[in-house]
Parts: sequence; structure tokens; C-alpha cells
Amino acid sequence: MPYRHVVALGSSFAAGPGIPPVVDRSAGRSGRNYAHLVADGLGARLTDLTVSGATTATILETPQRIARTTYPPQVGGVPEDADLVTLTAGGNDLGYLATVLRLAWANRFRRHWWTRPLGDRLARGPVPVLDTDVVVERLGAIVAAVRGRAPDARVVLVDYLTIFDETITAEPFDDAQHRALRALGRRVNGAFVMAAHATGADLIQASVLSAAHGVGTPEPWVNGFQRSAAAFHPNAAGMRAIADELLLTLAAT
Repeated sequence: MPYRHVVALGSSFAAGPGIPPVVDRSAGRSGRNYAHLVADGLGARLTDLTVSGATTATILETPQRIARTTYPPQVGGVPEDADLVTLTAGGNDLGYLATVLRLAWANRFRRHWWTRPLGDRLARGPVPVLDTDVVVERLGAIVAAVRGRAPDARVVLVDYLTIFDETITAEPFDDAQHRALRALGRRVNGAFVMAAHATGADLIQASVLSAAHGVGTPEPWVNGFQRSAAAFHPNAAGMRAIADELLLTLAAT
């Protein structure tokens, strides 16, 4: 079927911080994120509601304030004529990127005696053990809310690109941190599998697609450590890969 109106919901892994062109600086939203590329490929309109830092709550019911800009709950912006809705969210609920960044900065600070105490404090926090059932439930609530607003929409969940390769320890993490963060990522993406099964939504497993493209690999689809909001987030190649997979899936079904 032809798709005429694409709507994108989600957090930074959908918004694309750091990928030019920037279309909304406060939201960290790129004009070349996967939703824009998919809409271009379909020749469809796009309503991009993604906001970096979003949680399932700010997608469902809670306004999100960034600097001087307040973004209303994303679901409220889904129009009735939407026929394709994409969703990447839940990682911020579970502290995924926050944990990655905390440990990355801890290791950097511990390299110098004058910042080592700060690094030690940052490193003390554990890698969280995730209650993914809550995120599964919240992702399901978002899917239900979207279907309530746009009954004819096809909803596609898109999980998180692989950050950490199974065989390469990424800078600046040690082996133990690397193993723990890989396990954390698997649990986050496992929530998408369960939510797709529970709701009947489609699922693009970006995590599987990008298994050989983590930080430190010859062709990474995510950025490594850097002093910007784009650290450990999808790069242009990663967004292109997700978009291509989504377009292939839509064409086949």
C-alpha cells in the first residue's frame, strides 16, 4: 500500500542529534534521521515529533521542557490521517545512555590525578538491573494511544542500534564495563521484542542489523565518545541503514 503520512515518535536514537542538517536544535532533531529518510523514500509527508531525552512519559502524557522550549506529549501530535508511525523509546526510562555516558566520563576523569576523585565518584554507581516489564507496558500504551488517534496507521517499533560490539572493547571502557553495558543493551532491546509481540506492532531490530557496526568497528553506525550530545548515538550511516531496512520491510509486506 502507498504511505502518505509518516509520523515519528521517540527520543534521541530516533531524533538524530549531531547529524546535519539540524532542523530543531533544542530537540536534537536531524533532517536526515531515519524517519526523514523513510518519508523521502516513500514520497510521503512527515510529522517528526521526536525529542532527544524523551521518555515514554513525555511521549504519552507529560510535557518535556528543554532550555526555553516546552514540547507537548508527542502522542498528542499524531494526526488522524497518519498511516505509518515509527517509535524508538524506552532507553531513557531505563537509564541506558545515562549509564553509558556516566562510565565514559568516569574513565576519562580517572586518567588525571586532579580529576580522579570525580571519576571515582562517577564510577561507583552500578550498571542498573532493568525492570523491562514497565517499559514493555509503556511501549504498549503508546501503541494503543497511536491507534486510538490514527486507526489506520501501521505502527513500527524500531529498537536501538548496537553500541557495543561483542568482540571489541570500545574506548574508554574496560572489559568488565563493556560486558555489563552490552548486557544492558540486550535487555533494553529485549523490551521491544516483547512489546511488539504483545501489541502486534511491527518491529525493526536495528540491534540485530547493526551487530557488527558498534563503536570501534571498521564501519561503526554509532558515534564513539565525544564532547557533544551525539556521543554514543547513531551516525548518518546508522540512520541510513535503519531507513533502508524499514523501506525494504514496507515494500515486502
